[in-house]
Amino acid sequence: MRLATVEQGGRTQVVLVEPENRSFHSLEEVLEQPVADLLSIIPRIDELRASIKGAAARPPISGARLLAPIPRPPRNVLCVGKNYHEHAHEFTYSGFDSSAATSADAIPTAPIVFTKAPECVIADGADIRYPSGVSDSLDYEAELAVVIGRRGRGITKATAYDHVFGYTIVNDVTARDLQGRHKQWFLGKSLDTFCPMGPWLVTADEVDPENLSVKCWVNDELRQDANTHDLIFDIPTLIETISAGMTLLPGDIIATGTPAGVGIGFKPPRFLKPGDRVTVEIEGLGRISNNVVQVISPNLSQIVPGIGSIE
Repeated sequence: MRLATVEQGGRTQVVLVEPENRSFHSLEEVLEQPVADLLSIIPRIDELRASIKGAAARPPISGARLLAPIPRPPRNVLCVGKNYHEHAHEFTYSGFDSSAATSADAIPTAPIVFTKAPECVIADGADIRYPSGVSDSLDYEAELAVVIGRRGRGITKATAYDHVFGYTIVNDVTARDLQGRHKQWFLGKSLDTFCPMGPWLVTADEVDPENLSVKCWVNDELRQDANTHDLIFDIPTLIETISAGMTLLPGDIIATGTPAGVGIGFKPPRFLKPGDRVTVEIEGLGRISNNVVQVISPNLSQIVPGIGSIE
């Protein structure tokens, strides 16, 4: 099933999505009891499945604005770098890779894990802020994101998928100049609006994460086109690695890495510009599109994270 978070009449709701006509059914009406947020549904998923048969008969809600499925993740978004073979090579050759001393180091021998601040999450349709005066080297990264549904530490590969609640799309927007200048990735990955996410969450029972097409367009040009079977480290390996000494919690998000075709892979690099539109599509999960809008001077009062619009 597809679950989303929307805003309607000043109130946030969790909804069941009918993707064919992009209609939304309130989970509070389906379950006939309050639903605080999408994370509160995770332990109640069996109850929801039992109640879902009558959802289609209920009228969909109208006038809703789409938010990110988890508008404010409870912790930093966990991300994986250089996790597709061709992208690992293009990143190392780009000159922006502080994790590889030589081309021989292009393919990592263990997952490279970093994080993005949860405040940078925005929704499908929201604007990516081009931070003039802070960075002029914005890049895009289409990624499959895993949403954890069951707490665990020391999770094995064999049981890793038992801990997955569902999947969504993430665009790991990156300020490459900050990434290179600071010799680490957190700052360049965590500027305001640098984590478009959505359009909704698809529960794990409907997804084969090991065989999904991943595509990204800048305007109408296809830049990234790959499949998740090309991951260097698969999802069970990532979960086992991260949870070895760190407890994963329900609602944790793991962005699994991006394929080749990012802006720094071109000679010369082809960075995002104000006015560009970035669209990410993953098979079975839908697509998200976000415009790049220039910000002359930061104005925090205008930044509304986690919010997008229905087109």
